[in-house]
Amino acid sequence: MRKALLSLLLATSVFAAPAVTVIKGARLFDGKSNAVVSPGIIVVSGTTILALGASATIPAGAQIIDLGDVTLLPGFIDAHTHLSLPYHDDFNAGTLIDMQKSSAEKALDASVVTRVTLLAGFTTVRDVGAEDFLDVALRNAIASGSIVGPRMLVSGKAIGTTGGHCDGLAGFPFNFYGRESGIQDGIANSPDQMRQAVRFDIKYGADVIKTCATGGVLSPTDAVDTPQLTQAELDALVDEAHSLGRKTAAHAHGAAGAKRAIRAGIDSIEHGSFLDDEALDMMRTKGTYYVPTLMAIQGLRERFNQGGHIPPLMEAKARAAMSALDETVSKAIRKGIKIALGTDAGVYPHGRNAEEMGQLVRLGMKPIDAIKAGTTVDAELLGMSNKIGSLEAGKLADIVAVPGNPLEDIHRVEKVLFVMKEGTIYRNDKK
Repeated sequence: MRKALLSLLLATSVFAAPAVTVIKGARLFDGKSNAVVSPGIIVVSGTTILALGASATIPAGAQIIDLGDVTLLPGFIDAHTHLSLPYHDDFNAGTLIDMQKSSAEKALDASVVTRVTLLAGFTTVRDVGAEDFLDVALRNAIASGSIVGPRMLVSGKAIGTTGGHCDGLAGFPFNFYGRESGIQDGIANSPDQMRQAVRFDIKYGADVIKTCATGGVLSPTDAVDTPQLTQAELDALVDEAHSLGRKTAAHAHGAAGAKRAIRAGIDSIEHGSFLDDEALDMMRTKGTYYVPTLMAIQGLRERFNQGGHIPPLMEAKARAAMSALDETVSKAIRKGIKIALGTDAGVYPHGRNAEEMGQLVRLGMKPIDAIKAGTTVDAELLGMSNKIGSLEAGKLADIVAVPGNPLEDIHRVEKVLFVMKEGTIYRNDKK
């Protein structure tokens, strides 16, 4: 009986003709060109785009979904998320709540966040740091269809040094957890240990390697802009990751630590609040991507305005970053640095990822380039341009629709009303 059922399932999967769906809208932006086109027509067969544009042939019997006055866009990408990190207005209270939850409960909470993120139009994310490899579990559960969410590239443990931004035990009394942080926590203190930490992450499922090259805002014992890894340590980390076929990302607020990471060949600099002209020029020369995570600062700004609490040291660091980041990003835009969209989701409430595009436009980026930052540029950074990031025949059918024309008003990307991922519709407000 089981053999017969298996044979039937295999036969169905091999010989069943894929369904064809035609998505129509008033206009379309493919993520690569420099204008929208009208009308917007995309023919989807199974999980992929079959054809698009006014000249596309619509097969007989195809399901047609006419969304009206919308712009069809590639599925959005967020290159800096923490989907297993819940947002809390009060940092101390939130920390206590999280400490009382098991990994299983945190994973269940995160499964709600993955759905919210997908329905906001983000069909792919890069998750850059999670405890207990929750990000790996989420990625696998989404890929298997057990839960709903964006396609995920994950990093497992972010790698840093003792007492630094990546050290989750920093700020607690000695022996509070009955042990010192080590490789299994992403903590390494020499070039050889950096290689070991990279191998540990990859052993347990990491797609990308994230490191903390400088201090951070929401860490209790370090200065935000000081370098935390030596040049030799960063050289070893990047070399090991690249040798094993993984890209790398460096949390780096300060210029000195960022420049060490850039020299090592890091693929992207995250945050970059205090990057100087030399660092930006190095990035332009080497082709290093910049992921400024403006929504993290927006989340902190709102928290302060609403009376939310974070410890005094963290508040001082946050205000310093807030005062510097806008000018840094504006300068990076003027210099032509490759800017990829990443938001630091979890530092602000999940689901607002698309607001990052408006933040980029506010600082001088053209709306069309802000959309590219969250589609084609991100796909290049993730090494997935052959599958996602633009609307092209043969690529995965990741499609979102927003009302009106986002090139006239970038904030329309925040009003997603249709989401398709790999040919499956997850949201259609026009039904």
